Amino acid sequence: MAPRKNFRNQAKKEVKPAAVVNKNGVKMETAASGGGGGAGGFSGTKIFTWFMVLALLGVWSSVAVVWFDLVDYDNVIAERAKEFRYNFSEVLQGKLSAYDADGDGDFDVEDAKVLLGLKERPVSVVLRETKEESAVKEPDAVPTPDDDVDGAQNTDVESEIQAAVPLPPISDDFIPDDSRDEATHPYEGENDAIDTKGELVEKAQPQQTEEESEQYNDQSGSQEAQEAEAESVPEPEADVEPEVESVPELEAESVPELKENAEVQPKDKLKEKAKKKKPKLLNKFEKTIKTEIDAAEKLRKKGKVEEAVRAFETLVLQYPQSPRCRYGKALAEDDLAEKMLSNDMLQKAIGTYKEASELPNATPDLIKATLKKRAERQQFLGRMRGALATLEKLVQIFPEDVALKNDLGVAHLLIGDNKSAKRVYEEVLAIAPSDGFAKVHYGFILKSENKIAESIPFLRDGLESGDPGTDDGRFYFHLGDALQRMGDDSAYKWYEIGHQRGHFASVWQRSLYNVDGLKAQPWWTPKDTGYMDLVKTLERNWRTIRDEALSVMDKTTGLFVPEEENLREKGEWGQFTLWQQGKKAGESCRSVPKTCGLLERYPEATGCKRGQIKFSVMQSGTHVWPHTGPTNCRLRMHLGLVVPKTGCKIRCTNDTRAWEEGKVLIFDDSFEHEVWQDADSYRLIFIVDVWHPELTQYQRQTLSPI
Repeated sequence: MAPRKNFRNQAKKEVKPAAVVNKNGVKMETAASGGGGGAGGFSGTKIFTWFMVLALLGVWSSVAVVWFDLVDYDNVIAERAKEFRYNFSEVLQGKLSAYDADGDGDFDVEDAKVLLGLKERPVSVVLRETKEESAVKEPDAVPTPDDDVDGAQNTDVESEIQAAVPLPPISDDFIPDDSRDEATHPYEGENDAIDTKGELVEKAQPQQTEEESEQYNDQSGSQEAQEAEAESVPEPEADVEPEVESVPELEAESVPELKENAEVQPKDKLKEKAKKKKPKLLNKFEKTIKTEIDAAEKLRKKGKVEEAVRAFETLVLQYPQSPRCRYGKALAEDDLAEKMLSNDMLQKAIGTYKEASELPNATPDLIKATLKKRAERQQFLGRMRGALATLEKLVQIFPEDVALKNDLGVAHLLIGDNKSAKRVYEEVLAIAPSDGFAKVHYGFILKSENKIAESIPFLRDGLESGDPGTDDGRFYFHLGDALQRMGDDSAYKWYEIGHQRGHFASVWQRSLYNVDGLKAQPWWTPKDTGYMDLVKTLERNWRTIRDEALSVMDKTTGLFVPEEENLREKGEWGQFTLWQQGKKAGESCRSVPKTCGLLERYPEATGCKRGQIKFSVMQSGTHVWPHTGPTNCRLRMHLGLVVPKTGCKIRCTNDTRAWEEGKVLIFDDSFEHEVWQDADSYRLIFIVDVWHPELTQYQRQTLSPI
């Protein structure tokens, strides 16, 4: 766009007639100066055109009076001309009053001062516009991605607890302005996600180059994709899913009113969200530059993230004390990090979030939104202690906010500090005894302390509450497990509800970290797996493997360690691990070199990042609770090494089998299984986990370890 003097000269030039073809294909000429449709007079259109030119020249003149020689004049004109183009449809409708910043009915020098940030808008005008806006919007309308930059939005932050069966991500239903998060609500109505470890269902990812895969760490990925994956449900093959009739039948009253509540909940939650108070992100000064903030935000929401970053950087330079401009810059950098798959850019966004929260005159709502977003992104990068510090600061600023305390409790769990998390949830339940989110997490902590009976009412009440963040497979998993350990068959009713809600593939197959569409059956033959060569190698060399295991089984070596997953009801169960998550476990192979040498050429086993290779010794009188593995991405091979003739058995679903020395049993441990060792002597087996044969090579490379 040319400077004003050129714009004025262009306006003086005669407009040449342009050829127009009418609907019959006949060329006609439009009237220009003096045309008047051939009548020689001024048309109404021409009069309006000249009126518009003169009006706009007045606009530019007023701007020049205020800002002459103090700013880049050409850029000011260009930006205002651009703004005029964006609002041209409004101008044609007689809405030049959009530039009337001081409310006196015209555009003059005082208006220019306001637009350029040299003068605040009169309070009366701001109040009038606020009243007009509130009158236009319906009071209970749910904000959409196209709402203004202060529109409330509900986001769910996807993260994980670093444990065998992690807790669900922090529920974040406050942060506005991020249109990416509005489409899905995987936990409240969360992940996303944002981490393949935290996915409840993992879909096949698109092919990438090796360079692209290395550019972003394992936790990278689109939040929308993770949230969509978290909501999808694996569909096991009908011909292999065990019959539900084999599950113990119980009366429907054993699960009071949960199904009825589940049907009512979505509408109630929708109303609750619709009535949520709109956060105030703009301070008094920022309301005067709302048009400029909106323009930059519009670029971000349209996906033009590079342009949005530049626009917000310009605003930050122009208004360095504006928290909203800096928050917008952080959101744009966050979006750009996702587009570039760049952790460095994401770290920059995290720093900008911090800057925005520390500026003077930041509104309380903006501080809350900014720090919550910062904590989420710190967790995404694995900076759990940094996220904990951010959430602790939030709780200090907003001590009455129960949701923030709940998030703080999850942050403690993320770093394995169950004791601090327990203290936080006790504080929450003291002031909000019916808070379902706090109850399920408190119940989980009690169960992890092996306080099984005490955990059940908290887990059950929390699930029945229907509160955001409670309807998660991990809590159905732990409640059912606790009930089973107490001998209560109502566990299977909760598993059934978890299955109906899409958390479990079936009542029997209750793994939580799954790839959709994989063949699902409890027991497998070597031919089914396609790993015939590996099975033959194990069975041909079973004595060599046994002898090496016996040579290190003496307790004085310290190589066999007790099972640490709290899966035993009673007895002794020791394990010696050779590979873990696709990597050798320290120097373990030095003690059993022949065994490791046999396995080196089988990457389906040694490269299985979601499995283990280990010796397992179980003493007489041991019982392992019914349980399921964490993922459907692996199959488990058991090679019998020392097996008593009677008393040792394993059940998978409703099919019970026994080991044989020198033979391999193969089962899918994502299905419920249970072990008894009632023989007079120990039982020794060799466990080899392998990738599920239907996983692609790309999936095997990119799936996160478990």
